[in-house]
Amino acid sequence: TTYISLAGRYLVLMPNNPDAGGISRRIEGEDRAELRDKLANLTMTQGAGVIIRTAGVGRTVEELQWDLDYLDTAWQAIRKAALSGVAPFLIYQESNVIVRAIRDHLRQDIGEVLVDSEEVFDKVKDLIQQVMPSFGNKVKLYQDETPMFNRFQIEGQIESAFQREVRLPSGGAIVIDPTEALVSIDINSARATKGGDIEETALHTNLEAADEIARQLRLRDMGGLVVIDFIDMSANKNQKAVENRLKDALKPDRARVQIGRISRFGLLEMSRQRLRPSLGETSGVVCPRCHGQGSIRDVQSLALQILRLLEDEAVKERTGEVRVQVPVPVGTFLLNEKRQQLESIQRRHKVRVLVIPNPNMETPNYDLQRLRDDDPQVASLELSIDIQTATPDPEPELVRARQAEVREKALVTDIKPKTPAPESAPEPTPVEAKTDDSIGRKKRPESARRRQPKPESKSLVNRVLGFLFGEPEAPASSSRQETNNRRRPQKKAERNDRKERPESDPTQRPETNRGPQQQETERSADGSQGGRRRRRRRNKNRSETPESVETTTPTTVTTPEVSPEREAELKAHEENLSPRPKRAQRKQRGEEAIASQEAKLENHATTSGETTIDDAPVLNEGMIADADKPKRARRGRRGSRKTNETV
Repeated sequence: TTYISLAGRYLVLMPNNPDAGGISRRIEGEDRAELRDKLANLTMTQGAGVIIRTAGVGRTVEELQWDLDYLDTAWQAIRKAALSGVAPFLIYQESNVIVRAIRDHLRQDIGEVLVDSEEVFDKVKDLIQQVMPSFGNKVKLYQDETPMFNRFQIEGQIESAFQREVRLPSGGAIVIDPTEALVSIDINSARATKGGDIEETALHTNLEAADEIARQLRLRDMGGLVVIDFIDMSANKNQKAVENRLKDALKPDRARVQIGRISRFGLLEMSRQRLRPSLGETSGVVCPRCHGQGSIRDVQSLALQILRLLEDEAVKERTGEVRVQVPVPVGTFLLNEKRQQLESIQRRHKVRVLVIPNPNMETPNYDLQRLRDDDPQVASLELSIDIQTATPDPEPELVRARQAEVREKALVTDIKPKTPAPESAPEPTPVEAKTDDSIGRKKRPESARRRQPKPESKSLVNRVLGFLFGEPEAPASSSRQETNNRRRPQKKAERNDRKERPESDPTQRPETNRGPQQQETERSADGSQGGRRRRRRRNKNRSETPESVETTTPTTVTTPEVSPEREAELKAHEENLSPRPKRAQRKQRGEEAIASQEAKLENHATTSGETTIDDAPVLNEGMIADADKPKRARRGRRGSRKTNETV
């Protein structure tokens, strides 16, 4: 309690706790990183900590600094007042409900604020003018004769917060039962018939219940563990839709909320931060009749219990008399239906039993009293009528006269900021997701579809008008289709031209199309270096337009003098870059290389006098010789098999 915290509109100042501070846990993603940078730019007093609230998202550094300065002014006034008096006395008190409501709930998406009291209206106007002057035109004075709560049906909403069962628009209902360990919420479809089948009806009822549960939790201010029993749904997508709806409905809640998943039994567990005592605890009392249980025993059960207790007391030693005061219905039942049992107890234990009906008692209350044999009341044989009249009437517990509490006034009140509030930027309005009855995939936009919509067919009148006055301008899609149709015959003609061209000799290939390795050394006449596609395009244009080539004036290019060593290097480099020969030429070169190698070996054998050794493996008897083996056909480039020609 020694760590003081002062709450503002955008910040919470902790003046004597430097270790605390940061950003609200409910802020995530890019907003959190942006606020961290803004927090570093704030100037605060030494030894203080600051927490940025969710309302600070989207605020500028000037607005945050103004709110921090206002809270710092309040803290300096509190310190000054603490040193001026003798303890104990009240220094500062949290703002009243009007200030808290304006500070925490007034946002950009709220249209207007109605106040039905002139005194409160003036206070609200002054507060808004100091803190947020841009919202001054939203506060209005309500002057109608009809009470404001009745006109806007707020009384019905207040009554629903005290009821155990809350009705849903579709006809279903939710039942809220607070217990000692948790808050249980049950959803009943009741008369809900919206939907084509049971699954759809359960889905719509659960979606409505999710919105109403989030609202009731805020109204009743319930905290702790909450268990919700949704109507069973078989489809996983429907369960996911209900979970998402509940999460979206709980986003405006200021309390910290943790939500689980729907289990296989249809239960969803969640926890809500307990900010303050709930509405039932602050505005309700325990029932004096059932003592908070919610149900009582009936007359017969209560009478049998009292009869057993009478005998238990009569069995004890030195018991002279047993008196029991009971409600009138219970006494009537005992004296008439259980008279023989009462006489049996008196006869066996020799004890006097008195059953006194008391009209001031209600079931299940009773008063049992045991008197010893030496008690003077037993010796005097007091009458039961006198005993009943001596009983005082109990005071009702529900109606209690509350004395007016005299509250001490705080020394620090009406703190005004030093500087006027800066012009606030427009707050980001939350975009509500459109709730559609159909749950499933989102509709794809027209531009993302593969199939374009079919062009609309022209009517007879449009055709006649087009024939007389000309065709109207076609849309972009039709013009694109026409250009494609124009290009198709051109491409077809180009393909036919390539097929009709004679095959050129590979050795006669132009130097400008020698392959990717020559891109590094080849340059155009103007000195620019181009790629393979560019050269192909250039050669194609030259071949297609010979007239333009003939008409161009020849340009003389002066080549610098090259040394003989450099000339030899370039020549060797060009030989390496020569085009790869075809398959027949490669085969011929290979055969020539093999023949030359064999000739060298024979010359070496004749000059050295050594005999050649046949290293071929000896084939086993019965196996096929190499010459007799069938030769496999060789696969060509096109996939066809070529037969081996025998020489």
